[in-house]
Order: sequence, then C-alpha cells, then structure tokens
Amino acid sequence: MMDENRFAILADATLTHLFETIDSAAGDELEVDLDEGILTIELENGSHYVINKHAPNRQIWMSSPVSGTRHFGYDDTAGGWVDARTVTDGEAVILKAVLGSELGAALGRELDLGVPTLGVA
Repeated sequence: MMDENRFAILADATLTHLFETIDSAAGDELEVDLDEGILTIELENGSHYVINKHAPNRQIWMSSPVSGTRHFGYDDTAGGWVDARTVTDGEAVILKAVLGSELGAALGRELDLGVPTLGVA
C-alpha cells in the first residue's frame, strides 16, 4: 500500500484536475464543486456524482447515478486510478475513463478528462 503522503498528493492532484477540467469543459451545463477534498457534480436532471478521497484504504471513491459506487486504487502500471473490482477480473477500468464516458453520455458529446500532471515520482 502506498504511503499516506504520496496518496494525498496523488488524490488531491486528481480531484483538482477533474474539477478544473470538467468545470472548464462543461461548467455551464453541470454544477461542479470541489470542497475539502469532495468533488460533486450535479447533472441537469438533478442526479449527482460524489467523488472523494478515502485515506484509510488509499482509494478514491465515486458514487455515480449511472454505475453506482466504485472504489479506485492508484496503479503505477496503468498510470491512474483503477477500479478495485476490475483488478481481480483482469481488466483495468480507470476512473477518468468511466467518469468521462458517463458525463459525456449525459452531455450528449465527448468529454475528455485527460491526464492530470501529478508531479510525483
């Protein structure tokens, strides 16, 4: 398991990147807020995403109105936050891909969440 400091840096950088990217690309269509490590995204239909750090497990947790609750652990090989359930199935599902796909479907257009600059070796 990664140490607490590296987890905090990676998780904070990821949440900040997601907030800035989504707000910039769709802030006039979605209500996007990042407060004390909790990213909330409200769709036009009133449904919500909640994405936050879960320090005890060194994971980012996402509650989605589409796919339910998911827990993502950082995977250096994949270079991102990978759904803990998919690791055992042999298929890496990455947070930014899931969120980008779901938000893109809600918006009716592609939404590329890109890759955050994490600044951690």
